[in-house]
Formats: sequence, C-alpha cells, structure tokens
Amino acid sequence: MSEHYFSEHPDAAPRPRLVRFRVDGRTYALRSDAGVFSADRLDPGTAVLLREAPAPRGETLLDLGCGYGPIACVLADRAPQATVWAVDTNTRARELTAQNAADRAVAARVRVCAPDEVPSELRLDEIWSNPPIRIGKPALHGLLQQWLARLAPDGQAWLVVARNLGSDSLQRWLSEQDWDCSRHASAKGYRVLRVRRPGAF
Repeated sequence: MSEHYFSEHPDAAPRPRLVRFRVDGRTYALRSDAGVFSADRLDPGTAVLLREAPAPRGETLLDLGCGYGPIACVLADRAPQATVWAVDTNTRARELTAQNAADRAVAARVRVCAPDEVPSELRLDEIWSNPPIRIGKPALHGLLQQWLARLAPDGQAWLVVARNLGSDSLQRWLSEQDWDCSRHASAKGYRVLRVRRPGAF
C-alpha cells in the first residue's frame, strides 16, 4: 500500500460517498471518503462491537481511532448525557467525523481532535475502539498503554479485534500488563474484549 488509513494527511484523491447502516433501530448515512478506514462500508468488526458491547456508561467516552465517525455517532445517540471524544491521527477522518456529528445534530457532544489535543488531565469512563492492528504490535501496544492509562479507576474499554489478526494474543498481552482483560463476545470471526483495572467493578 502506498499509504494507510492511519496516515496523518492522506494523499488519496477525494472520492466522497455515503455509508449507510442500521444500529439500535436507527438508520445512519454517514459521509466517508477515500483515505479513511473502511471507507465503503461499516467495518464488520465495528458492526460486531456496536452490536455486542453493552450500553455505554459514564459521562466521558472515547472513540479511539474514530475514522469517519460511526462509533462516535452511535455513542452520542446511545448516551445523551455523555461527551464523546473522537480521536484520530488522520485529518480527513477527523473532518468527516465532525461533519457527520453536525449532520446528526450531536456536534455539541462530540469533540473531534488529534490525539495530542485531548486534555492531559481528562479521565475516561469508557474507551471504544476497533484498534489499528496493522500498525504493528509495538506501535499498537504503545497506543493501548497510552490510552488505557487514562481510564478512570472504575473505567473500562471495549475493543474489537479479528481472531485471525491476533485477538487472543492481544488478550494475553493485556493480561500480562496487569489489566483485567476478558472476552465479552465472539461473532463472525471477531472478539470483543473488555479491559478494566484489576479489582474494578
């Protein structure tokens, strides 16, 4: 590949389109474009995460690697009391997420930003992510260590990873790092992992 969806500034020529899907009985038609993750459809892993993970709790949620914003938009609908931080290194993805949040009238509660723009003192009630496995294990592990450390004491993360891309080895690694990591669900070749601090409820 000449570039990846996790490039900061995609070189791919714009090719706008709408991605349509249904979650919780709601119909979504979100703007997408070339150079972002799963630009042509709702990624199957993301679909599994949104279907299998329970309703979000808390007032500060993070969509880590937001792409064009499907998780952020669904979380904003599911948790009207919450602020959803939508984070991505990809500038085009951030622009799309902001547009989609505005289109769905949730822009006041969806804060779209680059990773280094999230306030350092912010503590997260939940992290939701279809993490970028293809950045490689060292980078992925560093990314997860960085953001999981920002969970509130009783916070939790919901991660979806394809079994054939190392979901089970990731679960083992997280457990070795002293996180309470359990398999919440399995569907269509994906695992949904729940990650908490040891002893959290």
